[in-house]
Amino acid sequence: MKNVALFCFLMGIAGFFGCESSSQKSTPEQWKQEILHTERDFAAMAASEGIPAAFVAYAADDAVLLRNNRLIIGKENLQNSFANSPAKSPNVTLAWTPDFVDVSASGDLGYTYGKYIYTLIDSAGVAKRDTGVFHTVWKKQADGTWRFVWD
Repeated sequence: MKNVALFCFLMGIAGFFGCESSSQKSTPEQWKQEILHTERDFAAMAASEGIPAAFVAYAADDAVLLRNNRLIIGKENLQNSFANSPAKSPNVTLAWTPDFVDVSASGDLGYTYGKYIYTLIDSAGVAKRDTGVFHTVWKKQADGTWRFVWD
């Protein structure tokens, strides 16, 4: 009887220390929501503060962008690429909405895709729009934030 009581006691202790509460453990759904929230904040910043500021703020240090069949590698190069870019103009806007998000089982990589609208208002005041599909890869940083590594 003593052995049964000791066994039950030890199993109870093991169960107590071995279980995480669901509020402490992150899940793929929580990570997806974090990525969606980050993506929406990114788009909002592009609308309010401009495309260059948003892209630099949400890029990981090792981010890679494909623009005009050319790779821009690294956050510093990204920042430099905006120096003479039409995206600096207040006549240029970029809006997008993610249609889909997924995340790795480990919760360190995720991706989104959806539709974007790039609008340029020319010197005559005519809005020219380019629409398309975007794809962004997100990586969780050491501080817990999500930053894009591919766009």
